[in-house]
Amino acid sequence: MIRSFAFTTQGRLHSKDVEIFLMPTLLADTNLFLWVDLENPTPEETKCVLEDVFHFHTLSVEDCVMVSPSPKVEEYLPKEEDKFAQYLFMVIHAVDYSRKDGVFATSELNFFLGKNFLVTYHLVPLRSIQMVEERCLKSNVHIARAPDRVAHSLLDGIVENYKPALDELSLEISELEDQVLQSPSKHTLNKIIQIKKEVLHLRQIIGPQREVLGRFARGEFKLIRGHLVPYYRDVYDALFHISELAQNYTDSLTGILQVYLNMSSNQTSEVVKILTMITIITTPVMIIGTWYGMNYQHMPELKWEYGYHWALGLTVVTTLATYWWFKKKKWF
Repeated sequence: MIRSFAFTTQGRLHSKDVEIFLMPTLLADTNLFLWVDLENPTPEETKCVLEDVFHFHTLSVEDCVMVSPSPKVEEYLPKEEDKFAQYLFMVIHAVDYSRKDGVFATSELNFFLGKNFLVTYHLVPLRSIQMVEERCLKSNVHIARAPDRVAHSLLDGIVENYKPALDELSLEISELEDQVLQSPSKHTLNKIIQIKKEVLHLRQIIGPQREVLGRFARGEFKLIRGHLVPYYRDVYDALFHISELAQNYTDSLTGILQVYLNMSSNQTSEVVKILTMITIITTPVMIIGTWYGMNYQHMPELKWEYGYHWALGLTVVTTLATYWWFKKKKWF
């Protein structure tokens, strides 16, 4: 699906859903800014827009169509034989966390940012795209005056959408803490390991994105105007804060795992202790029973009238004495 918007330099909508054959004409008009959004496009639509209209470099088109595991940003400067204008190609990832599945789902968003155009490419609907589109069409702030403004709004929306996912993750970790303290089980251990794995996945996503946004925050690219660099720096700071939260969640999960292992070890120790107590307390019974079970002919107790009562009483007394001794030592 192709959505397209043409805005004036004042940020007002000039035209919407522009026909593809008219796009080159709009691109030639320096008083207009063209935003083309490709959502799960067909190969024909992708080729038509990225190659036939904008003539983007082959490598960036390939990177856009293929799934990129890591965020990145590259600047393409045209040579004499190239048909494309100077642009930035960027890969960024949006995230969503499902408590039901316990998984961070990532959605890739590709940018082609030029002086008077912005092309976005994604396979699934993205909340940030929808929000920025509505703001461009309805807001009085006129953020659509230039592509670097819209790109900033998209990046800001992506980073903001990390927060609900982190809130869900925080609730999940709090519930795990309660489970570990109240009723630790093998299911709890599996959940701890799964969430820790997902947090590590999140950190692997955020790390490269921090590097990408850091380049924008330092003003490395001329296509990002100087007065907008502080706004990109603000997005970078927000992502840095999220990265710190992810590190804290990792530390919390490590602590929860340690508590679980300690409690499991204590439970095992208690079981061993109880079994040891039972064994020791029943030791007098075993000794006396074994001794009088030998049935030798010349054992005096065998012909004694009160031999049975003697053996029974001795068993009771020695067992109680053993129990009292453990009680005195406060072993239980």
